[in-house]
Amino acid sequence: MKRYILIILFAIPGYIFAQDNNIQLWEKANAFYTTEDYQQAISLYEQILSSGQESAKLYFNLGNAYYKAGNMNKALLNFERAKLLSPNDENIDFNIKMANQFVVTSIEPLPLPFFLRWRTSIINMYSADNWSYISISAFIIFLILIGFFIFSRVVTIRRISFLLGIFMVVFAGFTYSFASKQKKKIEQHSGAIVFCPRVTVKSAPTTTSTDLFLIYEGLKVEITDSIGPWKEIKLADGNEGWLQDSCIVKI
Repeated sequence: MKRYILIILFAIPGYIFAQDNNIQLWEKANAFYTTEDYQQAISLYEQILSSGQESAKLYFNLGNAYYKAGNMNKALLNFERAKLLSPNDENIDFNIKMANQFVVTSIEPLPLPFFLRWRTSIINMYSADNWSYISISAFIIFLILIGFFIFSRVVTIRRISFLLGIFMVVFAGFTYSFASKQKKKIEQHSGAIVFCPRVTVKSAPTTTSTDLFLIYEGLKVEITDSIGPWKEIKLADGNEGWLQDSCIVKI
């Protein structure tokens, strides 16, 4: 027991020091960005990431620095990583749109049924953490309503508590599923950005297979399968094929 206490006592100062150090790095990086010294800003933002700390704001600022430095591939990569953590941020969406203007490959996404678009827009309203908080809050309200239903002697209150309790437990279930889907997107890392200036997508995971189509750097793709150094990708327009993983970087 004493050993664990000592570990905790030694770990807390180290954690506080790391946090203070990252705050200083953050302020210095922002100062370099303001003075248009983008390479220095990039170096400090990356240093914060290497410490294990990440946030939508950090990825967003790093993406902005890469954008200003003219590196659109890494700008898009970090904007997309920011979007995973903050899926409904309009500033992130705008910057992705701006950076995509420099991508050579133009893709027309397949139209989705209205109910899928509606469902996706609802899920993307909040991050996984926020949906989790909403779900927990709804479940706590459900427990309180159950208490009213069990202990109240007023028929009207019991009836209202019962109906609202059913609604809250269903709502908690839905919001929990939304949180799970958002978390799954972050954990799977199925999205990727093409980093090779130009790459031929193959029909099979071999160099001798048929050439299907060309894609260019900066394009966002979805990884659907993996065999050795080869990844099967899917484009927003539905086209699929294989390319080597050295040409893509996971979001």
